[in-house]
Amino acid sequence: MALLSLEGLGIVLGGREILSPTSLEVARGEFVCIIGPSGCGKTTLLRAAAGLVQPSTGAVLRQGHKVQGPSREVAFVFQDYTRALLPWRTVEGNVMLALEAAQVPVHERAARVQTVLKTVNLQAHAQKFPLQLSGGMQQRVQIARCLAQSPDVLMMDEPFGALDAMTREALQDELARLVREQGLTVLFVTHDLEEAIYLGDRVIALRTHPTPELPSVAAMIDVPIAHPRDHLGVKEHPEFLRLRRELYHHLGHG
Repeated sequence: MALLSLEGLGIVLGGREILSPTSLEVARGEFVCIIGPSGCGKTTLLRAAAGLVQPSTGAVLRQGHKVQGPSREVAFVFQDYTRALLPWRTVEGNVMLALEAAQVPVHERAARVQTVLKTVNLQAHAQKFPLQLSGGMQQRVQIARCLAQSPDVLMMDEPFGALDAMTREALQDELARLVREQGLTVLFVTHDLEEAIYLGDRVIALRTHPTPELPSVAAMIDVPIAHPRDHLGVKEHPEFLRLRRELYHHLGHG
């Protein structure tokens, strides 16, 4: 059984079809990237998969059960880390939010927070406030808070889009490491073709303005490049170049 299934998921907002009926499955431990131009429905699909948006048609199933709304089994990482963190709480306090919401016993919380902070290499910054951290570190705090939930699925909405190129590459590598070490299942939205190929086991390309002849999903492509990956080696790999060309074509640029 797939961990996450979209069965004919369609979204209509304001009388406009944002996402035509779409079906796909995400296996446990799989890293699936969703790409496409602005306005194609990437974020809407992700929010529907998380139970934050109700489908107009079809359904979302998680472990065979229909998703009716948000769940602690799904953690959501937003692009705007500055709004996702509480500025009056320390790094430790922000991560603690997940444990408070899950009503984890008080005596267990400190140790669990330290464990996830160590996982994202922030243990030395536990008592700092968000404004004392760089953008990349703030985003790592948000990821740490999500990991503290011990979620079944980690959903990420362009989490590195607002960061500079070097910080983005470092966090991509850190996320890839976490996925391998913890067996995470990830649904990851991005507009960056290279990021999608570098991180994903599979890439789903969406198009804008779906029609019956041209539905929302333009392509679903496996990425047969072995892990672990490194930026220099992968981006010079013939398969990487072929996939980038193919996805570029599917998105209407070819």
